[in-house]
Amino acid sequence: MTKAGISFEEVKADMLKDEEFKIEYEKLKPRYEAIAQIIRARKEQNMTQAELAKRVGTQKSNISRLESGNYNPSLDFLVKVAESLGKTLSVQLN
Repeated sequence: MTKAGISFEEVKADMLKDEEFKIEYEKLKPRYEAIAQIIRARKEQNMTQAELAKRVGTQKSNISRLESGNYNPSLDFLVKVAESLGKTLSVQLN
């Protein structure tokens, strides 16, 4: 089965040609990489946002906002999320 249209990667590659977009993308990249890892880990465990929220001790809306990028979580909150997923959080300065 063939999908119609173009892939996200193709759109992203095209948009990264714009220097302003590229600068903003690079600023936000760590945030969205962390979000992608959280979503991937949650889905690999067949866990809903509500189930993750219960494990973390927060409300589903907080997990939803985190995963959508509309929430700037504290480091402590990210540690709780990671632990609730059976993971550890690693922060690295380069």
